[in-house]
Amino acid sequence: MGELVNLRQRRKRRARDEKEQRATENRILHGRTKAERTREESAKARSVSLLEGHKREENRDDSPK
Repeated sequence: MGELVNLRQRRKRRARDEKEQRATENRILHGRTKAERTREESAKARSVSLLEGHKREENRDDSPK
């Protein structure tokens, strides 16, 4: 005698496996880890801060006459 198989459970398992496969492919194509995003955001904030710190201020009241 053969093994009994619940077709409903088999379909659900196959659907879950296919969904996980698509998710894996999308992570490879589009995804970055949270650490990568955080690192990039902090580097961008640091570069903006350094740039802002080197800007000159214009004093219009002290202009030479």
